[in-house]
Amino acid sequence: MTSALMNTYKRLDVTFTHGEGAWLVDSEGRRYLDAIAGIGVNSLGHAHPAVTAAVSAQVGKLVHTSNLYRVEHQEALAHRLAEVSGLSRSFIGNSGAEANEAAIKLARLYGHQRKIQNPAVIVMEHAFHGRTMAALSASGSRKIQAGFEPLVSGFTRAPFGNAQAVRTIAENNHSVAAVLVEPIQGEGGINLPPEGYLAELREICDEHDWLLMFDEVQCGNCRTGTWYTCQGESVVPDVITTAKALANGIPIGACMAGGAAAEVFQAGHHGSTYGGNPLACAAALAVIETMETEAIADHAAAIGARILAGFREQLGGVAGVRDIRGRGLMLGIELDSPCGDLVDAALDAGLLINVTAGNVIRLLPPLILNETEAEQLVDGVSGLVIRFLQQEAPARASA
Repeated sequence: MTSALMNTYKRLDVTFTHGEGAWLVDSEGRRYLDAIAGIGVNSLGHAHPAVTAAVSAQVGKLVHTSNLYRVEHQEALAHRLAEVSGLSRSFIGNSGAEANEAAIKLARLYGHQRKIQNPAVIVMEHAFHGRTMAALSASGSRKIQAGFEPLVSGFTRAPFGNAQAVRTIAENNHSVAAVLVEPIQGEGGINLPPEGYLAELREICDEHDWLLMFDEVQCGNCRTGTWYTCQGESVVPDVITTAKALANGIPIGACMAGGAAAEVFQAGHHGSTYGGNPLACAAALAVIETMETEAIADHAAAIGARILAGFREQLGGVAGVRDIRGRGLMLGIELDSPCGDLVDAALDAGLLINVTAGNVIRLLPPLILNETEAEQLVDGVSGLVIRFLQQEAPARASA
């Protein structure tokens, strides 16, 4: 049957019917170790009992009323987000892109309140902030921007990890209102900044009265070993955006703000019909409670370090492997040539992985991964990489 869906994805020829923990089962009954978790979404794995119970109970009571009225679970979630982030207020939306759109609007409004006529936001090369128009424009990928011009103006780009470049912009551009950066770039290739980079950005923003905004849509919610990656470096931003793992698969996003940034939005400045509905917020509350009671951040840090060490042991020094990097359970293996074919090879081997930036194997497994599953992941991916590189060796040798 011809698909009635628009061709916005090049989907793999597999359909999953159910899952449990770190495993998915397809329509033919075959099991797969899920090392991408819905692109970092299912951090508590599939069919987690606490999330299942919370969603099941809520869907039988109330799904939606709109933000014309108070929403009890939304208010409770905002309080919990304040506790785990240290930022006092939240806007609850439906996705990471929406959270970043809210942050960009907040930055522009902040700039106008400071009498900046055309407020600019500094963003980074190779960044990814979403596919809505402002988020797309803020991203650093011509591949996803091409064909959608004219892009939204008001963004100034700097090299990721280079704080001096941001200082240079400050000297020459007096219209800047904020800096928007991923503490670890996900879509850009699991790129980690140098030590002290986030702290220096905080210093620069303080010097110029700019907002420091961290996009933790992918790296937040315990994935890198702390609630938010910036907390691992003791850096407090003005804004954090989050989504993905926050409700373990139920669509949600949040833009959190503290200090002066928390008071920028007033009634009528922003909104969302579905945002912060009782169902999504019930799921998010269950996720936060579970992550706290089960010490998920600590587990992610420990099991991630074990996996990273395993990859370095099996793939370190292998010709064609350029780098092995990551923090917690946000891991990347960079090869010296395009490796998109590994996704299909992994699927055939019962593994779900992802390739981003053309030549980086991106791994975002569920944070509840156990030691046995971690070993299976290391052995499985390492074997696939070695076989792939052996097959590619003649072409690489002649290049």
